[in-house]
Amino acid sequence: MSLLTLEDIGVVRNGNVILNDVSLALGQSEIVTIVGPNGSGKSTLLRIIIGALEPSRGRITRGEHLTIGYVPQRLQIDPTLPMTVARFMALPHRRRRGEIEAALSSAGANDLARQQLSALSGGQLQKVLLARALLERPGLLVLDEANQGLDHRATAEFYRHIDRVRTELGCAVLMVSHELHVVMKASDRVICLNGTICCQGRPENVATSPAWQSLFGIEERDAVAFYRHSESGHAEPDNDARETPQEKRACHHAG
Repeated sequence: MSLLTLEDIGVVRNGNVILNDVSLALGQSEIVTIVGPNGSGKSTLLRIIIGALEPSRGRITRGEHLTIGYVPQRLQIDPTLPMTVARFMALPHRRRRGEIEAALSSAGANDLARQQLSALSGGQLQKVLLARALLERPGLLVLDEANQGLDHRATAEFYRHIDRVRTELGCAVLMVSHELHVVMKASDRVICLNGTICCQGRPENVATSPAWQSLFGIEERDAVAFYRHSESGHAEPDNDARETPQEKRACHHAG
């Protein structure tokens, strides 16, 4: 059963087509990553999914009582603002202490409650933002390039927490990235976007598809292959990603 379905979504702004004929469905408990170059419409698509933007055309169907948690790319914090993590978690209205502690624990941030928000490292802040998104125990967790600014180790740790959250809550996870090799182990399915959906499938299969290579080139494909081999200890089969002729033509002419 789909938690959320998009059908033939299109977005036009100031005469420019940002998204065209985007259709996808998110299933319960799956981790899906949207990848694409800068300007491919990734953030616009997320804004539509979380309800911050209305599409120019198309239809969105959300599951009954679906709650969405959102983790942004970054949060600008005034360094002179005296606010602890616990206080930030309680805004804009009071939260029970047990709720805050449970959310921080789920995000691996249970030792940060008394820390000043402005003093957190990038990795610590992302954990706090994740905890904030988990307060409502969402059925769908949405992350907009949440690993931005994190080094390799912090990124790997962050995605391990995402997988634990998926297991604990049984929620679906939708992530956006422009680096496929970063999300290799974290994703069940990858969607390649460049104004429209070019291809989708398992991460290692998307990396070998003609649509992906036309957008990102041979270097990124080799980086993915090396990453997958290094992590698993053996090469994965290179089955084709799901790429229809229509998607292939669309992506080759997009951008």
